Amino acid sequence: MDAGASKNPYNDPNAPVDDELIDDISASGRRHARAVDAFPEEPEVMVPEEKYQLTPMGRRVRIGQIFSLLRKYEVWHNLTPVRLRRLLEELGPMFVKMGQILANRSEILPQPYCDELRHLRTEVDPVPYSVIVDCLEAEYGQKLGEIFDAVDPNPLGSASLAQVHRARLVTGEDVAVKIQRPGAQQIMAQDIDIMRSIVRHASRFIKTDQFVDLRAVVEELWRSFREETNFLMEARNLTDFRAFHERVRGISCPRSYPEFCTEHIVVMDYIDGISIADPTALVDAGYNLEHLGAKIVEDYSTQVLDDGFFHADPHAGNIIVKDGVIYFIDLGMVGRMSSHDRVIVKDIIYSVAEGDVPKLKDSLMRFAVTRGNSAELDHTAFLSDLDFIVADFAGLDLRDLDIGEFLTSLVNLARKNDVELPAVVTMFARGMVTLEGLLSEYMPEVNMVSIISAHIQHEKSSFTRARETAEALGAQSLRAVKGQLEAAEHLGLASRMLTRGQLKINAQVLGSDAVLRRLGQIMDRLSMSIVIAGLFIGSSVVYYAKIQPVIFGIPVIGFLGYLSALVLALGLGRSIWLNGHGKR
Repeated sequence: MDAGASKNPYNDPNAPVDDELIDDISASGRRHARAVDAFPEEPEVMVPEEKYQLTPMGRRVRIGQIFSLLRKYEVWHNLTPVRLRRLLEELGPMFVKMGQILANRSEILPQPYCDELRHLRTEVDPVPYSVIVDCLEAEYGQKLGEIFDAVDPNPLGSASLAQVHRARLVTGEDVAVKIQRPGAQQIMAQDIDIMRSIVRHASRFIKTDQFVDLRAVVEELWRSFREETNFLMEARNLTDFRAFHERVRGISCPRSYPEFCTEHIVVMDYIDGISIADPTALVDAGYNLEHLGAKIVEDYSTQVLDDGFFHADPHAGNIIVKDGVIYFIDLGMVGRMSSHDRVIVKDIIYSVAEGDVPKLKDSLMRFAVTRGNSAELDHTAFLSDLDFIVADFAGLDLRDLDIGEFLTSLVNLARKNDVELPAVVTMFARGMVTLEGLLSEYMPEVNMVSIISAHIQHEKSSFTRARETAEALGAQSLRAVKGQLEAAEHLGLASRMLTRGQLKINAQVLGSDAVLRRLGQIMDRLSMSIVIAGLFIGSSVVYYAKIQPVIFGIPVIGFLGYLSALVLALGLGRSIWLNGHGKR
């Protein structure tokens, strides 16, 4: 241990050492780019396998481990909800994450399984402190004592992906250091790669909506993994969240230290406050739970509907109160919603609060993006299903409205009708469900829907509406003028091509597939009728010509022509009869 580490008052020189983990750290020896030097990139859909060291041998070893655990829990015989939860916990961080996603997907798993998966254990055995020290020094390329004056060897928390320790910088700031567990990134990437392969191959043989959903779950896992394992993203999220709340009293988040943040480490202010999950301590400290809950909901409404930047997992463990200030922590996952999407979300919530069924239908249809050809969407069935949901919720008082159940019903309805909502919408829905669960457990007097609807109503003042209308009109006018100029340019080009004989038209009429197929059938039958008529006429000419040889007094060629015409005519008549009676 270096001199800097030896002066650490929290250092435990007798801590056990995990040789394998240290070897992994040394093998990847590097000094990674820091947040102060590098701007975090948006997660890619796919990245080179080399980044996560995905090898055929690694896949085989991991698959062997997975099958061993599957046999241990006898998944083929009697997989109970409790067994499934324990299996996922033992499989590792990515399977725990998948279980957390499936907990909100009752259309895939029965409700008892979903309820049990909500209890997935997030705390795991901590990484030895000596390994943490080696991780920090390898990441920074410096001795620990050059950066930290002290590091508490006892972690504040230990999750499947990262471990958090309290520390003190050499400059005196009290900070929390979030360190990614060694090898966690590679294991998680390996598991997703295996999941993607299994689902892809299985979907070739089993064509069910369930497998389509599972494929979507795996891809959601990949996006989540790319964001959560790049701690530079979390450092940026902390900075953005504080910027959005500079003028907001009583709401904030820990300040990050970009010069010490890397892809695998986040350094932020240590917040020694009271968790929302401890209402007794909050009351004893003089806080009003109802006021705190209303403040949280009002700010979350602002995050989603005004800023378009919101905490994606607002559970009780991620909200702390200190000195009258509410702190949102753990911003590894955030949602970013465009102004267009925010307008639609406002309309959906407001239409529910007002019981405006037509507006709700219109808003949801504006959000809907079909997976395939939009012409294949059965609008009548979709709107009919929506009527049933609205009938269940529209007549309820705001205080009785279960917004979590409502949003879940909407998402399930969209998926049933093969309508895919934007990913940020499902993220928002999960966030609202999480927040509602927090309120119902710790602050039951707070009515989330009424606060959100009041927030929207406040926005809908005359001045605000006029301003929004003017902005929308200005934007539409700009787009219209631009479109007219482009149309004029294209028209000139088309005219020149027409005069040169170079103009070709390729048109597609949406929703015309059935009509075109019908038209094709008519043309086929017409052609067949002409062929049959030709055979009869040709055979009659041969008959009167008395061409040899003759059978039954009819020339053989004429006889074969009559027979062919008869067979074709019978087949054509059968086809017409079946089509007319709905058999085809």
